Amino acid sequence: MMQTVFERQVPQKVVIQAALAGSVNRPFWIDDVAARPAYSTFQGTESADLVIVGAGYLGLWSAILAKERDPERSVMLLEGRRVGWAASSRNGGFCEASITHGAENGLKRWPEEYAQLEALGMQNLAEIEATIKRYGIDCDFERSGVLVVAVEPYQDEQLRGAGYLSLEQVRAEVASPTFLSGQWERDSTAMLHPGKLVVELARVAVELGVRIFEQSAVTGLKSRARGGEGPMQVRTAMGEVMAKRVILATNVFPSVLKRYRWHTVPVYDYVLMTEPLTPEQLASVGWRHRQGIADMGNQFHYYRITRDQRILFGGYDAVYRFGGKVADRHDDRPASFERLASHFLTTFPQLEGVRFSHRWGGAIDTSTRFCAFYTLSYGGRVASAAGFTGLGVGATRFAANVLLDKIEGLDTERTRLRMVKALPLPFPPEPLTYVAVQAARWSLNRADHNLGRRNLLLRAMDTLGLGFDS
Repeated sequence: MMQTVFERQVPQKVVIQAALAGSVNRPFWIDDVAARPAYSTFQGTESADLVIVGAGYLGLWSAILAKERDPERSVMLLEGRRVGWAASSRNGGFCEASITHGAENGLKRWPEEYAQLEALGMQNLAEIEATIKRYGIDCDFERSGVLVVAVEPYQDEQLRGAGYLSLEQVRAEVASPTFLSGQWERDSTAMLHPGKLVVELARVAVELGVRIFEQSAVTGLKSRARGGEGPMQVRTAMGEVMAKRVILATNVFPSVLKRYRWHTVPVYDYVLMTEPLTPEQLASVGWRHRQGIADMGNQFHYYRITRDQRILFGGYDAVYRFGGKVADRHDDRPASFERLASHFLTTFPQLEGVRFSHRWGGAIDTSTRFCAFYTLSYGGRVASAAGFTGLGVGATRFAANVLLDKIEGLDTERTRLRMVKALPLPFPPEPLTYVAVQAARWSLNRADHNLGRRNLLLRAMDTLGLGFDS
């Protein structure tokens, strides 16, 4: 079995430790927001036209779009902790057009409608950009695209085509000795500041008349009437809301609807953020066009540069823990941070001496088809979406429109999609999920050490339309 470049060119351990020394275990994006308004806790008994559970990107987009469609609609948003504290403030800030987790995944699953899905994804990204301009949303939005790079010789062939960059061309864009070639997709991805986007979307929602409540976890949901009529009772620890319609936007957290709880599992991803680069350090890297970057392994890294010239470097490890629990204690994983720091210094050896200011982890809502699925329950009164598998920064807005279409009973281009109508297979109960995920991770790692060749397990999963992503 071959070694990867990250094993052939390993920095000294003392250099890795020095880079991590002094880093804090919390998301940079949250620290970097000057002011995060606090919202009151819900108490008492009220009614609303629409209650949204969960105030991450999906919940916030749902609230904004609901009010844009009908300004007179009363909308309440209930959040169990703080607005956007979970995945929405822990991601890399890649806002991608894809609503199918990439072309390969979309073509494999829905070939007959992929052109339509691709067009809808590009339309969604354009509408995100237009919304940011219309409301003056300050979130460091840059339509800079993404640079996919080969770091092993066998990966080069997969990149040849439109946008292909040779070794000399790719290193002229970003100077790394690990880059052998690349492909720059200029239009389908924007970079943004996740923490600022959360705060600004909440601001816009409130200005449109949405009522946001924090520290208001939903403890129960039930119908007060049979069939498709009557309100839904949404309970919290200190009150209840009678809602005509409900959108569940809890993503990685266990669904309020038990029947869908094994349609996602939490897979933990880990990220490092450097201190700001000096002018000399920045010149040694280049990166004038500020693209997002992803390398091509099954266990891949994603990285980008921020407005204040820091480098975010994340990915590679994808950690599932037995039982599928989401817990704060999982956010700190020294082994993953050390591995990321090592791989960072292999990627940018000229930056030896740079220090990481922040390290953090977060859970990704992984589905067996890699992208979101949509449900409608209680006679059309409750809609939900989950399973974005790491691409929710952009795809949550598309999903919000799907959910609103559904609860409004609309027949639209979105609701007619086979992707929207079909449900993915759920994960099996424990211990089967744990065993299956570990086997898939081992197989993906083995493929990265065997010229990308997929073993029998991975080929069988491909045939069945199942997946597990790093």
